[in-house]
Amino acid sequence: MRRTSKSNSRRQTGRGQQAAVGEVRLIGGDWRGRKLPVLSAEGLRPTSDRVRETLFNWLQFEIPGASCLDMFAGSGALGFEALSRGAKHCLFLELSTDNAGQLRSNLQVLKSDKGQVLQSDSLQWLDQEATQTFDVVFVDPPFNQGLMQPAVDLLFTNRWVDPEHAWLYLEQEKSLDWPQLPEGWHCYREKTTSQVRFGLFCKQE
Repeated sequence: MRRTSKSNSRRQTGRGQQAAVGEVRLIGGDWRGRKLPVLSAEGLRPTSDRVRETLFNWLQFEIPGASCLDMFAGSGALGFEALSRGAKHCLFLELSTDNAGQLRSNLQVLKSDKGQVLQSDSLQWLDQEATQTFDVVFVDPPFNQGLMQPAVDLLFTNRWVDPEHAWLYLEQEKSLDWPQLPEGWHCYREKTTSQVRFGLFCKQE
């Protein structure tokens, strides 16, 4: 699940608004069919099974053994899906204390030591010199807050991604143009739904 106004934005949803629990279903890999609880919050929107299935079909040969970053993680659906399909590691960045706690709980339920959850603002965390690089990065920021371009800029400026071999997944409002990426990067695949535009980017060979 993602949200139109995520907890990783500049504001945080209070505990009282996150009492209800929903769920997300993993659609492939070792945990196929597993349903994970998700804390409900104002503005939460589901990333459909169809979108995730399309994305991971695109990435089917890239995910096994990959180091992944799930920014603005929310429910962590993309990061969990990557781990289910053989990713070596996934770092989840989530601002909300409650949501971060749920992500950790779900990792425990799955008995996985391949995920790490940091309760942090995604942009603030990226605004430092990289201590590691990621092979696959999922960027699905809150809608209507102008966070996509700053997120992409920080990923490359501070060298969080391998500039030659990484894959970058972007999901945003359907009406928006793609953000500017470094020279040589291009859209490998893209699609739209009734509400969102999503695409996979890499360095042109």
